Amino acid sequence: MAPEGQLSRFALIKAVFGPVMRLMFRTRVEGAEHIPGDGPVILAGNHLTFIDSLILPLVCERQVFFIGKDEYVTGKGVKGRLMAWFFTGVGMVPVDRDGANGGVAALMTGRRILEDGRIFGIYPEGTRSPDGRLYRGRTGIARLTLMTGAPVVPFAMIGTDKLQPGGAGLPRPGRVTVRFGTPMEFSRYEGMDRDRYVLRAVTDSVMAEVMRLSGQEYVDMYATKAKAA
Repeated sequence: MAPEGQLSRFALIKAVFGPVMRLMFRTRVEGAEHIPGDGPVILAGNHLTFIDSLILPLVCERQVFFIGKDEYVTGKGVKGRLMAWFFTGVGMVPVDRDGANGGVAALMTGRRILEDGRIFGIYPEGTRSPDGRLYRGRTGIARLTLMTGAPVVPFAMIGTDKLQPGGAGLPRPGRVTVRFGTPMEFSRYEGMDRDRYVLRAVTDSVMAEVMRLSGQEYVDMYATKAKAA
């Protein structure tokens, strides 16, 4: 999943954009020591705005792989090529999530990344929060940890929605905090990745920890439903 060239590109992007990010966003990172130094890891957190996926890879020592819309890497012209170079360089794996099998493709991609001993980042809400609150998590996160045995490190993005309201346009300078919690493991549920009650219990326990880290108000509803209302 990560050829040598991509790792070199990630190092270059981090060296160039890391200082810019720290200057522009005055990024504060808490609990980074909770991320294991090797082996498969799932980073699961809240999703407030577009720049979450740019900041998270740049604050982690290890490269983080995550699912992204394939439209980010299929653009034409110089701008399209630059976007593809950047997003794949920071660890984005393009998947057509809007297709009939989009959810399965995303899940299997995450599984392959974890089985390769790498870090997979996921937003269990499935989409950006429409109002800054934390919404119900989807159970794909539970299936991944039960299928692979990878620990879940919860995280919270704090302040990014104030810098890029609505997820569009250029972000403005400000303060961002990225807070990581202690790893969570669910080996007691091994072999139960098709039990919907277990999947919901695991997902809810992860979301409870994300809520604790972020301080967000929790809404027991899927964010997609809230957006459609």
